[in-house]
Amino acid sequence: MRYLLSSLLFCLAVLFSNAQKKVSLQDTSLLQPVEINAVRATDKTPVAKTDLSKKDIEKNNYGQDLPFILNQTPSVIINSDAGNGIGYTGIRIRGTDASRINVTINGIPYNDAESQGTYFVDLPDIASSTGSIQVQRGVGTSTNGAGSFGGSINLGTNDIRQKGIEVNNSVGSYHSFKNTLVLNSGIMAKHFSLDGRLSNIQSDGYIDRAKTHLGSFYASAAYIDSKNSLRLNIFSGKEKTYQAWNGIDEATLAINRRYNSAGTEKPGEPYNNETDNYTQTHYQLFYNRKINHSWKGNMAVFLTRGKGYYEQYKAQESLADYGLPDYDDGTIIYDKTDLVRRLWLDNYFYGSVFSVQYSHKKTNVIIGGGWNSYDGKHFGEIIWDSVKNAIPDHYRWYQLTAYKKDLSGYAKWTQQITDNWQTFADMQVRYVDYRINGFRDNPSLKVNNNYTFFNPKAGITYTKNKFQVWFSYARSAKEPNRDDFEAGIKTAPKAEILNDFEAGAELKDKNYSLGINFYYMLYKDQLVLTGKINDVGAYTRTNIPDSYRAGIELTGAVKFNKWISLNGNATLSENKIKNFTEYIDDYDNGGQQENFYKKPDIPFSPGAIVSASLNIIPLKNGEINISGKYVSRQYLDNTSKKSRSLADYYVQDLRLSYLIETKIVKSIKIFALVNNLFSKKYEPNGYTYSYFYGGKLTTENYYFPMAPANFMAGVNIGF
Repeated sequence: MRYLLSSLLFCLAVLFSNAQKKVSLQDTSLLQPVEINAVRATDKTPVAKTDLSKKDIEKNNYGQDLPFILNQTPSVIINSDAGNGIGYTGIRIRGTDASRINVTINGIPYNDAESQGTYFVDLPDIASSTGSIQVQRGVGTSTNGAGSFGGSINLGTNDIRQKGIEVNNSVGSYHSFKNTLVLNSGIMAKHFSLDGRLSNIQSDGYIDRAKTHLGSFYASAAYIDSKNSLRLNIFSGKEKTYQAWNGIDEATLAINRRYNSAGTEKPGEPYNNETDNYTQTHYQLFYNRKINHSWKGNMAVFLTRGKGYYEQYKAQESLADYGLPDYDDGTIIYDKTDLVRRLWLDNYFYGSVFSVQYSHKKTNVIIGGGWNSYDGKHFGEIIWDSVKNAIPDHYRWYQLTAYKKDLSGYAKWTQQITDNWQTFADMQVRYVDYRINGFRDNPSLKVNNNYTFFNPKAGITYTKNKFQVWFSYARSAKEPNRDDFEAGIKTAPKAEILNDFEAGAELKDKNYSLGINFYYMLYKDQLVLTGKINDVGAYTRTNIPDSYRAGIELTGAVKFNKWISLNGNATLSENKIKNFTEYIDDYDNGGQQENFYKKPDIPFSPGAIVSASLNIIPLKNGEINISGKYVSRQYLDNTSKKSRSLADYYVQDLRLSYLIETKIVKSIKIFALVNNLFSKKYEPNGYTYSYFYGGKLTTENYYFPMAPANFMAGVNIGF
């Protein structure tokens, strides 16, 4: 923490030691945040990317989680535990899950330090405070935080906003509500700006009892003059969601798509507080300095504070499993009891990122880096038991710690060689030190690992008139996550490595654009589930020597006239493990049986993803948008067996909006959104487990179904 305070004081000292000059919205020298320039790709950077403006974000921001706003971007697949996009949601890019997608907010790492995943439920309605998003596919230009193995998502909230007040309200299916108040001061007293937001989102969810209650706020204060800017952001989210992460078994899915097994260990009615509860608060301080016409610099310090738990009712749990002796009440000796437990996380994630940027004529150089530190506590608490007095009040049966440090430095060099040719080079060094002092099921297992990664990137771009073509190579490496380390001492996992080769071409005109991108992502030691039990009796991911993703991404848009336009994208890919051995538990004979597969598909990696959107403006300020998405079959494990897969699906959505402008209020936007217009029964996510018992192979599939036709409608008022 002392490093964080020192960095903060440094920023303040530098700011007030410089002459202060007036600034206005017309002075744009610092309105593009420098911290965004350090992590994002430009138009000519040889990277496959999609940019979303504030207007693009607003069109789809009706209360659903951030992945649903990104649904129409290339190579993206989304899912939702509750079935309607509110609460816990997931996103995959090119088939890779969130633990392999680098996410930053204003250039500051957001991925969870231990799981490396991203939980947007912890930042409800962050989209309402976001001015722009860039989604990069492949390794991209990611420089801060977790390794990018499928893509990266960068959110920017530090834009200067026009003065105004917004009151946004939505209501929808399954008792869904969204209420948001946004206040932006614009530039005050020629130097200052203030931005704020309050949000409340609630939903009962499509899945039974998958109730969600989300609250959040965003506050930002900035000082700007012609050479300096200082900004402080504080934003926080609090979520309470009834658990829906068990999925639905295949037999039940056929008769009751809304079934939820969470809480059903309790006799009689399901336990009414089988919930996940978490609060996450972010503190970000940015200082940007324009040194002269060629040099700029920025520094940011941050602290992310997270604390919460999930609560479970567990029936007939052995006291010995919780480190307790049998209980004698004088009449009966109890070795088991029903109980309610809470599994806690209590963590601090803090650090700093910085960059110095040089731009002169045809040369642009960015040198930067950062450090961050994670201090996490894991503990379990029992708050009730059915025997009474068998367990001490607020008894903790485990209390563990984990520490992680991450240091990185990089240099990016962009050079315009001629009027048509531009080169790009990026060299990053990253060091990770990760210490885990035991696991819940293996408290004596200690982990102390460190890694040093060198991640080079290089590319070249040719541009002429409306045409652009590019080629790039990028390397990325990432450490295993917390669960992987529970593999034990003898089977400790190795780091994963990706070599990403990409080539693309794009043709842009005033009324149309066409793009094609080829990619070959070659993985070394990718971690996948094999079913094998390790030396401590756990099922964890295992390194696979060779696997790859190869594909073509197509994008296109055409504006036929002033009132009708069409855009779409398609990804066609092959995603393979070169050699794979499956391990299946044999309950009849003990041990495990093995099956070998040659070039099976990587799970959750469909061969085709196609999206299209038709936009119609039938009258001034009115808009009709019809969008559709097709996703081909996805396999639940590495065997490419149809019996362990998600069926292909096509889903269509409809969005209507009408804008009214008056003298009393600046704008009144009336909108309606219908998701899954034709009530397609589909499941974009699931898992599987197989075993031998009674002389036969049994496979159990579990699915996360999405809701049939459902709507959101509302009114946004701007003053």
